[in-house]
Amino acid sequence: MSTVTVIAVEKSTSAKPAGAYHTIGLIGPPNVGKTTLFNRLTGLRQKVSNYSGVTVEHRSGRLKSGQTVIDLPGVWSLTPESEDQKIAVNVLHGAQPGVPKLDAVLLVVDGTALHRYLGLIHEVLACGLPTMVLINMADELVARDGYIDPLAVARELGSPTALISASRGTGMEAISHFLNGEHAAAQILPVLQAGGNAAPGCATDCNTLTRSGAYRRPHHSRFTRTFDRWALHPVAGPLMCIFFIAAAFQIMFRLAYPAGQWLSTWLGNIGIAAGAHIPDAILRAIIVDGIWNGIASILGFLPTILCMFLVITLLEDSGYMARAAVIADRTMGHVGLNGRSFLPLLSAYACAVPAIMATRAIPSKRDRLATILIAPFMTCSARLPVYALLIAAFIPQRKVLGNLLGLQAVTLMLLYAVGLLAALFTAKLLHSSALKGQASMFAIELPNYRMPRLRTVALAIYDRSMVFLKQVGTVILVLNLAIWFLSHMPFHNGQPSDVGASYLARLGDVIQPLLHPLGLNRNVGISLLGAFVARESVVSTLATLYGQVNVGDALRGEIGLSGAIALLVFFALAMQCTATLAVVRRETNSWKWPLLQFAYMTVLAYGASFTTYRIALAMHL
Repeated sequence: MSTVTVIAVEKSTSAKPAGAYHTIGLIGPPNVGKTTLFNRLTGLRQKVSNYSGVTVEHRSGRLKSGQTVIDLPGVWSLTPESEDQKIAVNVLHGAQPGVPKLDAVLLVVDGTALHRYLGLIHEVLACGLPTMVLINMADELVARDGYIDPLAVARELGSPTALISASRGTGMEAISHFLNGEHAAAQILPVLQAGGNAAPGCATDCNTLTRSGAYRRPHHSRFTRTFDRWALHPVAGPLMCIFFIAAAFQIMFRLAYPAGQWLSTWLGNIGIAAGAHIPDAILRAIIVDGIWNGIASILGFLPTILCMFLVITLLEDSGYMARAAVIADRTMGHVGLNGRSFLPLLSAYACAVPAIMATRAIPSKRDRLATILIAPFMTCSARLPVYALLIAAFIPQRKVLGNLLGLQAVTLMLLYAVGLLAALFTAKLLHSSALKGQASMFAIELPNYRMPRLRTVALAIYDRSMVFLKQVGTVILVLNLAIWFLSHMPFHNGQPSDVGASYLARLGDVIQPLLHPLGLNRNVGISLLGAFVARESVVSTLATLYGQVNVGDALRGEIGLSGAIALLVFFALAMQCTATLAVVRRETNSWKWPLLQFAYMTVLAYGASFTTYRIALAMHL
């Protein structure tokens, strides 16, 4: 399409002064390109925060002109069914605390399915704010032999209307004209008036536009129709979904996590080199070991964060995410969840931090909170070094299925199963107690498959990584510093204490009586406390406490097989991760839920570990 037609319609000749629209709301249904348009308008001049008193995100950005655009949550109508939809309605009506009243509205709809959105258009116009209707996907509309006459639509609606393509950047000049009040000089056209207090154009429907030749529905996408025969098939669909998700999981697990470890190590080496130039031992320990290594551990999460949101953005922009949610919903409904929880829970096998951040795609507050609370049960990558140590030390490499499967691999699979079963049990428990309520209806639009746009993907990844570094990373750093001071104080003769003589070790002595019924000793207790900074630090802490001897040999002599099995079960179910606690605090906007989550997971882990230990003893293991 070589040009974009822009028509402005006004009911009167009174003009807004240029640039009078200082605060503009951007609203529209999901999957219509609203986020793409927001990124196109604001670029990197955007910020993310929470609306006052709620966990719904507040995304706003500045235009080059200095005007502010607020990206409102996606809505199908102005009859809200979830917290984020209530926020959108409140902002439109100027009733949301902490958000300035809107001067104008940009309403984005998908031109390839205009007939679905006329109800929402009428509701938004009825709010009485200056509104421009942006009919997006103009390029796709033409490619599929569809047609829309913006002049006729503008005449029917009585509102400025533009046909745009946010992904290609066509039609952006129309938005600038509207926001600067320049549309008042456009041709004044007849407007269809509706009776009473109804919104302008309430009599408008696609039949009227079709009969007048102003609208022709595009053909269904042949690729979408063909691919969905397999993607939504009751047998082939789940297999295809498993293939795609497994591939994404492998990328995160095999590339992102090792990259994070490499980055942490590289930054740690920089800290060691820099620390050599700091003469005072205590100052060097605080700056290098406490602060710098804490920053290195935070940045170590960044590759996984970037990879996680790269996968999510690609799946969402391509249109496949909606299909995966439909497939997963068929089984997840049995524990009170729906299909939107599927990908965050799966990604938690790489790391719970980006998985919990990914729950923002779940519109139901109830389902989102349930997913956040059970995500840490998934066996994350940081648990694997501990699993590897204990399995290699205590489980013999016996064949189970010939050369296909060994006992050690079976043990690892069982640990993954323990976490999954605990998550499903907790989800069912939550939806029958603390989060009891009517199950949320799972309704999702299946958009046509599209090629993801590099600009959209890059901005989404940048946005998420900045949120993590600024709002989650600071909390992680403070908690890491607290654990570090506990593990290196008191200072003696200007030198930090060894871990075995630190305040953390004293705490280990305090909790040792609690660990004895699990068959665990003081050194294991100290390593578990240190694991709050990083789960994988258990191995290095034990190596320090045992004087760098073979940790497996030392543990075999002190806790035995029964204690090792109990430790594996405890480690599979306990929280023990300051980063996860920090991100839960951020996502729920309260310390209530992370503290309850930590307490529940600790009690469950202790009870399961105690039971396992007693059974193992009874079996003379």
